[in-house]
Amino acid sequence: MAYTPSMTRLIQELSKLPGIGEKTAARLAFHILRADGGLADGLAAALKALKEQTRLCRTCHGLTEVDPCPICASGERAADVICVVEEPADLIAIERSRGFRGRYHVLQGALSPLDGVGPEDLQIGGLLQRLRGDTVREVILATNPTVEGEATALYLARLIKPLGVRVTRIAHGIPMGGDVEYADVVTLGRALDGRRDM
Repeated sequence: MAYTPSMTRLIQELSKLPGIGEKTAARLAFHILRADGGLADGLAAALKALKEQTRLCRTCHGLTEVDPCPICASGERAADVICVVEEPADLIAIERSRGFRGRYHVLQGALSPLDGVGPEDLQIGGLLQRLRGDTVREVILATNPTVEGEATALYLARLIKPLGVRVTRIAHGIPMGGDVEYADVVTLGRALDGRRDM
């Protein structure tokens, strides 16, 4: 049995999403087809609203529907500490931890010369502009523990330190519930380097 043209189109579009292969896309398409019309209408409206209303904050470059974003506009957030992350999803993950009460700066990626991503392709200029005043005392580099993330953190540290701002890096190590015996050597090394007094 062949798919109808509209079903084929939906499967092709869903397959373009990360982590969604053709089989999963077909399952989703059949689910949407079987569900009442409200699911398809709600999904279509949510996608349209996402594209029309969501944009980047002019200050931190995080996702927002109002500019500046609620974090940048909040008087309750510490303005003297900025946490630098690669992507908006990283900002959301840190916010969910409820362990950080400062402000953010989203780079919109990481340095990757092999992929053609250089400093001019990231939101580095805006970060440096924010640091030119006397209000920021610390920048926390929370880039991913990948080759690209480490290169980005080192590059930023070299740019920021001459400005007289403290530069720190988030600790990396063994996650809660993880086993030491299954951790890779780099993770174990980071865990040992990042140890702290008890």
